Amino acid sequence: MMNKLEFLDALKRELSGFPENEIKRSTDYYSEMIDERIDDGMTEEEAVSAIGSVDEIASKIMSEISFPRLLKAKVKQKRTLKPWEIILIVLGSPIWLPLFVSAAIIILTVYIVLWSIIISLYAVNLSFAISGIVGIIASFAYIPSGNAAAGFLFIGGGLICAGVSILLFFGFNQITKGILNLSKKIIHDIKIRFMKRGEV
Repeated sequence: MMNKLEFLDALKRELSGFPENEIKRSTDYYSEMIDERIDDGMTEEEAVSAIGSVDEIASKIMSEISFPRLLKAKVKQKRTLKPWEIILIVLGSPIWLPLFVSAAIIILTVYIVLWSIIISLYAVNLSFAISGIVGIIASFAYIPSGNAAAGFLFIGGGLICAGVSILLFFGFNQITKGILNLSKKIIHDIKIRFMKRGEV
């Protein structure tokens, strides 16, 4: 079990590469949380253990920080660039700029594809639901006119479509949750790679 100082040091290591103000804000927050638990009668080790593991907390913090905030912190240079560094950046731009744009387009395309899958799934579900409703309504037009066979065919087809739409709805909900979790994991992994470079 860790004490407060060990916990905060481990958290700082996990958040290395984050903007300094974000690291300070997070460590101050969890320091206060530990102190509150200690005031409630817990030992220091119990208070740290009650908060959760460093990995879980670091993942939670990473998911809460948006890319714009990370990019804004990245743009703020810790030192001024030397003239030769500026020249190298400009000369290398025909190489790094297309690569950067391509990476951004690939990430955007992956997200568009994921959301297109979700929209397509629910469009299929909606089409079954509408078919079921239309089939049931159409049956009421055929049965009174004396064409009972067609009426029962429509009502049977409508009930089947309605049943399928209900089953698909629950199945598609699970698939959607999986896709959303995958997209969160992708963003989380990109943030980790972005921050662990120590460039922020």
